[in-house]
Amino acid sequence: MQPTASSAPPPRTDRSGVRRAFVASLTGTALEWYDFAVYSAAAALVFGDLFFPSKDPTTGTLLAFSTYAVGYVSRPLGGFVFGRLGDVIGRKKVLIATLVLIGAATLLIGLLPTYATVGVAAPAALVLLRFAQGVGVGGEWGGAVLLSSEFGDPRRRGFYASAAQVGPPAGNLLANGVLAGLGATLTEDQFLSWGWRVAFLLSGLLVVFGLWIRAKLEETPVFKAMEAAQDRPEAPLREVFTTQPRALTAAILSRVAPDVLYAMFTVFVLTYATEELDMSRGSALTAVLIGSSLQIVLIPLAGALSDRVNRRLLYGGAAVAAGVWPFLFFPLVADGSWALLTLGVVGALVIHSLMYGPQAAFIAEQFSPRLRYTGSSLAYTLAGLIGGAIAPLLFTTLLGAYHAWVPLAVYIAITAAVTVAGLWLGRNPSAAEEEEPEPLPVGPTASTTVS
Repeated sequence: MQPTASSAPPPRTDRSGVRRAFVASLTGTALEWYDFAVYSAAAALVFGDLFFPSKDPTTGTLLAFSTYAVGYVSRPLGGFVFGRLGDVIGRKKVLIATLVLIGAATLLIGLLPTYATVGVAAPAALVLLRFAQGVGVGGEWGGAVLLSSEFGDPRRRGFYASAAQVGPPAGNLLANGVLAGLGATLTEDQFLSWGWRVAFLLSGLLVVFGLWIRAKLEETPVFKAMEAAQDRPEAPLREVFTTQPRALTAAILSRVAPDVLYAMFTVFVLTYATEELDMSRGSALTAVLIGSSLQIVLIPLAGALSDRVNRRLLYGGAAVAAGVWPFLFFPLVADGSWALLTLGVVGALVIHSLMYGPQAAFIAEQFSPRLRYTGSSLAYTLAGLIGGAIAPLLFTTLLGAYHAWVPLAVYIAITAAVTVAGLWLGRNPSAAEEEEPEPLPVGPTASTTVS
């Protein structure tokens, strides 16, 4: 049963706390995604040669993207461990731990010897550190969403929750900016020899800044209320799987298309542009930089818009556009024009923003507050396994097998249909709904309760 507007809770009055939480969520997530994104770009550009040498460039790229996928495969472990802890011991403590973990892993990647120096130990260590990165990111997202949204007015949850969503493009922008700057100032040999390491080593400074921001925060009001009422769950993982399976399914499926679209237009597009269109590394990175910079503004705007219109409808319309856009993009860039490549990347990331802005609020609203960190983290990480983890591998395999763009576009269209199905399954609360939502029903009559 949806509450009336008059029953909605009043806006929270601690505006300074809300602002601090918003900034902490955005900056902390951006720093963690800087670490994650700098690895993704390096996997597309240099890791194939340095850690997975092969006479066949496609084989080297596939192996490099395999380590990219490891970062997604390990996310569910982070979601299980840190999601549970976030609902039991608090949001703040967990978010500090995730930041330390991913920062340390990234710093160590920057110090790794290459295959030419230590042989197979180099790729083995790279995979292990990539695994640790994924565990940290798996526990980060759900907490970052709750950090900002649980301090803010529930009627503006779309905007406040979008703080964590700005993190990936902001981190991607910073990572690609650093790599583009290094690529522009160094020779090819210098970049391959030591230049790429600089981007990873910078993570140490960024993590110190992120820890300073997060350490100054208090615990969220929602978790404090749970503590006061002694309502913290003892077994949140079991509760999510047994009491809210439909909510979890809806949240997982809703994430698939945004993950795949983002993997195409921020990661694989670098490989496609350099190997298929014969463009320079710098040109491809610049196109991604422009699109990512626009997302920093577009994502919170889309989140705010979802507070004013139907959140599911906005999300679903963008998912349909995501399924159509690749069929326009690939013919558009066929002649190797940088301007058209940039236009295509920007168009895709605008569509992604319209999904990604409302996404955090949509997923959080599927679960009750006492299970929200666990449920959101599980949805985020499990979706990554069927979305972003395998996307670059499938893109590379499909292109290598068919030497055509149509299979890539069809694959993205299929993921868009999966996301639309998830949105249909999900609950559609009003923007002014109480903090404690009714869980989605489990039985066959569940569809009658979804508006």
